[in-house]
Amino acid sequence: MKYKILFLLILVFFSILYPKDKKVLMVIAYQNFRDEELFIPKNILEKNGIKVDIASVKKGIARGMLGGTVNVKLILEEVKENEYDGIIFVGGIGCESLFENKEAKRIASEFYKNKKVIGAICLAPGILANAGILKGKKATCYPSASDILIKNGAIYTKNPVEIDGNIVTGSGPEVAERFGMEILKLLLK
Repeated sequence: MKYKILFLLILVFFSILYPKDKKVLMVIAYQNFRDEELFIPKNILEKNGIKVDIASVKKGIARGMLGGTVNVKLILEEVKENEYDGIIFVGGIGCESLFENKEAKRIASEFYKNKKVIGAICLAPGILANAGILKGKKATCYPSASDILIKNGAIYTKNPVEIDGNIVTGSGPEVAERFGMEILKLLLK
């Protein structure tokens, strides 16, 4: 009997610690995403039981700035916000192609409207700013994208990682681990 109770307690503990049904979408540029900003947060989430899907502007093998590759199976037009608990926009020089992308901005707006966890790192907070969801919010980014944030009403803090409500922004690849951990904390609340 003791073992059954112990087993049940362990089962409950792990089901709380490692939620099975959480799912996050990571949006990347098809070419020149920043490798660390994809792979480090992705690994953190997956090691904690969160399923991760990757979307971009087209399907196939996407390539990072440092040569890393990932198979994209979902295009932005196919994204259904209601299937995810959160979204992360990955930086890198390629993500500038998403700054004015209609689908990227639509998706960001839907996640925001539905109070989902939203993350963007490096240059990618520019997507959130252009979608209008950083207005009046504290945010950070890679310095070269700061004008976009300021122009769209964000409070640019220059901090390595910034959290404002359900939005997490990061300044670049050097904070990818901390950024990923902050996203995880919000998802597990």
